[in-house]
Amino acid sequence: MTKAKSVLQTPTFKKTVKKLKPNQKKELDTAVKKLMAKPALGEQKKGDLSFLRVYKFKMNKQLTLLGYSFDDGTLILELIALGSHENFYRDIKR
Repeated sequence: MTKAKSVLQTPTFKKTVKKLKPNQKKELDTAVKKLMAKPALGEQKKGDLSFLRVYKFKMNKQLTLLGYSFDDGTLILELIALGSHENFYRDIKR
């Protein structure tokens, strides 16, 4: 598996990240670095969310979902969403 060469963030993702505390950002950065090294880490979704992969990790001892897509052809990791499980998939469908 190849590494991601660049990371894109959707505007929604950027807004969510802006609200994070410094220690939360640190945990998010660690998760993103893991995904850059191994983009297939997240679970591929099915159906109308088939474009999405979800990586689960702990942020402040709470399970956090990081939604992203990965295009192997261009090696771009696109960060789409971040949040707890509640309404996570519903909000992405919008």
